[in-house]
Amino acid sequence: MREILPALSRWYTAGEPFGLATVVAVSRSAPRDPGAAMAVGPDDEVLGSVSGGCVEGAVFELAQEVVASGEARLETFGYSDEDAFAVGLTCGGEITLLVRPVTAAVDPSFGAVAESVAAHRPVTVATVTDGPALRGATLAVWPDTVSGTLGTEGLDVAVTADARGELALGATGLRHYGPHGERREDAVTVFLHSFAPPPRMLVFGAIDYAAAVARIGDFLGYRVTVCDARPVFATPKRFPAGVEVIVDWPHRYLRSTDTDERTVICVLTHDLKFDVPLLQEALRRPAAYIGAMGSRRTHDDRTKRLTEAGLTERELSRLRSPVGLDLGARTPEEVAVSVAAEIVALRWGGTGAPLAATAGAIHPQGA
Repeated sequence: MREILPALSRWYTAGEPFGLATVVAVSRSAPRDPGAAMAVGPDDEVLGSVSGGCVEGAVFELAQEVVASGEARLETFGYSDEDAFAVGLTCGGEITLLVRPVTAAVDPSFGAVAESVAAHRPVTVATVTDGPALRGATLAVWPDTVSGTLGTEGLDVAVTADARGELALGATGLRHYGPHGERREDAVTVFLHSFAPPPRMLVFGAIDYAAAVARIGDFLGYRVTVCDARPVFATPKRFPAGVEVIVDWPHRYLRSTDTDERTVICVLTHDLKFDVPLLQEALRRPAAYIGAMGSRRTHDDRTKRLTEAGLTERELSRLRSPVGLDLGARTPEEVAVSVAAEIVALRWGGTGAPLAATAGAIHPQGA
């Protein structure tokens, strides 16, 4: 939902009611993950998607109905191919949607949540989906405050504790509680939607390949920073508007900035005097992905120097070099696709093989 929040915030501020459909649960090969959202606003304008086109027509009508009635609804869509006019997924999966009206009266915290997400401040939104509580009731939970209520103090306290735990992990999903916050499977179901700050992508080396990687990183939702010690190359005009550009020695900048288990580090400097001290720092700190550009001879030379500098075999095993998947890429844009493909495959446990050559679920459970 993050990508449609700016427009939703404008509707909300203008006092325009809208219907918001959110994926709260999926099974098997569902096309979108929990948290994906679609909204229907003034003049029947549609934003976002919950299934990639399979059920959006039905969801459009549901969103209109909940705005008119003021009551949230929970709907499940499964597989359907028997009737050409039936509403259902063709992929064999199943999605459950919460469709609710949003106005200042029914969701007074929505504006503050949208502002927090825009400012990269972490927040979790807890919404009742089912059970003996008001469906669609919301509780916004920040690290140091809360806003709203799910109906009872005990439920609010239990959900607040869980929401802060999920926020630390950036996790999203359903939780079950008794009416007073007891951990039970047969009572109130609450959807916890965590808006952790977007993961970082650190790109070192302000070359043409870096510009292409920065563009695709921005497209994938990363907060991108490009760093190079050479001011003639590290100029903001060479990169997308949302990309931060830093002029500094790469290893010195990395030493001074924060990374975590979601951070992606792309070393594209292709120069040993930059690469070796930078990778010494990178391979000893938290990161989801560390890739370095270069030929196989460059890789061998770089690995030798890093070993001489004291890096262990375990630390070196984290390095993806040469960077990217084998796509036969030539141009900077093609190389950027190769790098992005490797990052996505590592994140979700993909093989990088053509889907036509694999068997089983396309979207494995628990990936």
